[in-house]
Amino acid sequence: MSTVQLTPEIDVRRAEDRMKSRYGWLDSKHSFSFGHHHDPSNTHHGLLLVNNDDIVDPGTGFETHPHRDMEIVTWVLQGSLVHQDSTGHSGVIYPGLAQRMSAGSGIMHSEKNDSWRLSGDVHTDPVHFVQMWVVPDEGGITPGYEQLEIESELLAGGLVPVASGMPEHDAAIRIKNKYAALHAARLTPGQSVRLPDAPFLHLFVPRGAVRLEGAGELRTGDAVRFTATGGLEVTATEPAEILVWEMHATVQS
Repeated sequence: MSTVQLTPEIDVRRAEDRMKSRYGWLDSKHSFSFGHHHDPSNTHHGLLLVNNDDIVDPGTGFETHPHRDMEIVTWVLQGSLVHQDSTGHSGVIYPGLAQRMSAGSGIMHSEKNDSWRLSGDVHTDPVHFVQMWVVPDEGGITPGYEQLEIESELLAGGLVPVASGMPEHDAAIRIKNKYAALHAARLTPGQSVRLPDAPFLHLFVPRGAVRLEGAGELRTGDAVRFTATGGLEVTATEPAEILVWEMHATVQS
């Protein structure tokens, strides 16, 4: 990770320009290079390497697979996602639940839309979630898992610290990076929040529509990459949800 001399920039990325992976059970849209989609000019912003917007059919999902040296935060918008990993953690992730997995020295996990295996009736609803990866401060740490319900904080309508390694943030869950924090907000029409001020920001609108001060309207799937600027106001023009990464360093080139 490094800090560098930065030129102020607001880079709007539209939903339709994202890379896409479509299989029978999965509709995935990628903000950055991912899997067989590789663009050397679009590998990360700040410390954020992955921002995948996924819809998974019921009874399907990602079979057990490995990860290493990555902080993985999953944010469910609709439906439920069952997590199971090789450290013995398991749980159902649903809207309003903050969750992260530290892959560390190595972990195996699966993510499936089949919560009825644990309890309840079989359902036919897809699960819609955003999965985000940031690099940790150091490699080879002990793998870990954490989740916490924050529905009541979201209902207040402000920008809620969801996951952070920054000591100044009292976030719901901790990640192993002292330069990064994820914030979320659910906004009703007319509600506003002010973005943090940081060398690198990433704003993603997973649903709804908002107006960004000085840049105009952003709709579902749009994102903005801020460099050396912040503090702008975001106002909902219809019911909306936003995810904001505040980052005070970037990945070494």
